[in-house]
Amino acid sequence: MLARKGLLPDGFLLTRLAEEQNQPNRSRVRSQRARFITKTGSCNVAHKNIREQGRFLQDVFTTMVDLKWQHSFLIFTSAFLCSWMLFAMIWWLLAFAHGDLEPRDPNGEPGPIPCVTAIHSFTSAFLFSIEVQVTIGFGGRMVTEECPLAITVLIIQNILGLIINAVMLGCVFMKTAQANRRAETLIFSRNAVIASRNGRPTFMFRVGDLRKSMIISATIQLQVIRRTVTAEGEVIPVCQLDIQVENPLRSNGIFLVSPLIISHTMERGSPLYELSAQSLASEDLEIVVILEGVVETTGITMQARTSYTPEEILWGRRFVSIITEEDGRYCVDYSKFGNTVPIKMSSLSAKELDQTRGIQEGSSNTGRTCDSSAPHPWYAQSETPKEEVEKKGQKKKVQLEVIGRQIEEDGLGEMSD
Repeated sequence: MLARKGLLPDGFLLTRLAEEQNQPNRSRVRSQRARFITKTGSCNVAHKNIREQGRFLQDVFTTMVDLKWQHSFLIFTSAFLCSWMLFAMIWWLLAFAHGDLEPRDPNGEPGPIPCVTAIHSFTSAFLFSIEVQVTIGFGGRMVTEECPLAITVLIIQNILGLIINAVMLGCVFMKTAQANRRAETLIFSRNAVIASRNGRPTFMFRVGDLRKSMIISATIQLQVIRRTVTAEGEVIPVCQLDIQVENPLRSNGIFLVSPLIISHTMERGSPLYELSAQSLASEDLEIVVILEGVVETTGITMQARTSYTPEEILWGRRFVSIITEEDGRYCVDYSKFGNTVPIKMSSLSAKELDQTRGIQEGSSNTGRTCDSSAPHPWYAQSETPKEEVEKKGQKKKVQLEVIGRQIEEDGLGEMSD
C-alpha cells in the first residue's frame, strides 16, 4: 500500500520479499510462537470471559471510537434514522390530535389553523422531521403559533439533533485523526541484530520516519517480556524489564531527522547479559519497542510499537549504511533499510566473555609468580609493613621510658642535694 502511494520505493519491498524467501524456516517458527505485540504494532491479546460488559457503556464515546469503521457507520446511520423516525411519530400524533389530518373540501370554508402546515400523512411528518433536525427548510412546511406544544417539540428536536451531530462528528474525527495513523509512516527494521560495538556485544535495530514532518520530543523505550520463576516457585508469565538505550545524555530521547540505529549494550545488569548465540534460539522472550512523540503538524501524541522474537534477532550481523551526502544534502536509501552484513564475533554471551577475560588476567598474573621479579601478593605486602610499624612503635616506647626514668633520677638527685 505504501509503495502504491509513493511513500516507499519498490526496491524496499523487493528487499523485504527476498529476505522472507531466504528465511522460510523462521517464518514457520514465527507463526507458531505467540507474541504480545505484532510487527504492525497491534496488541496480540484476546480478552475472553469478560462478565462486566456494562463498564464499556459507561464510556460510550471511547467505545464508539474503538469500534471498527463498519460498526461506526452503522451506529452513525442508525442514530439519525431513529431520531428522525421518533420525532416524525411525535409530529404525526400532534397533527392527529389537533385534527390536521382530517380531509377538507378545497372549495369549502377553510378549517382551523394547523399546528404544522402541509402535514397530511406520516410521510409528510417524516419529511418535516428531517427538515427540522437538519435545518434544511424547504419552505413547504412550518410550525405555526397555534400549538405551544409543537413549539416545545421543535426546540427539543433541535437540541437533540445538535447533540447527535456533535457526538457523531466527534467520533468520526477522532477515528480519522488517531495517533496510530501517523505511526503507519514510522518503520522499524524487520530483524534486530547483535554485533560487537566498542568491544561489547550490543543489541541493535533500526527505526526511520518516512514523512518530512518531524516527531517532536520523540522518546524510545525497550522492554523485555519473558516468563520467570521466583524463588518460591511462582511462575510469572509476563515479567516486563526495562532496557536502557545507549544515549550519552542518559535519556531515551532521540532526534529522528534520519533513520537511526538504536543500540543497547549487553553488560552487567542487562536482561540480555546471559544471552549467547546457542541459547538465543531456545530463549522464550520478546523485546518490545515503543516509540512515543508529538506529531508536529497536528500536536497529537502518537505511539508506534513493534517487537522482536528470538527468531528475528540475528547474531553476528551489522546494519549497512544507508545515508550518503549528495549535492550538499543527505540522502537516505530506504531500499537498504533492513540489509545486514556478517561480521566476525564470538558466540559467547557477555557474561561468559567477562568471565573469560577475568580468567585470562588471573592466569597471566599467576604465571609471573614464578619469576623472581614478580611482585608479592597483596596480603604478603601488607604484613611486612605492619610488623615493621609495630617494631618501630615498641622501640619508640622503650626510648620514652628510658628518658622518663633519667628525668626522674635527675630530679631526685637535685632534691637530695
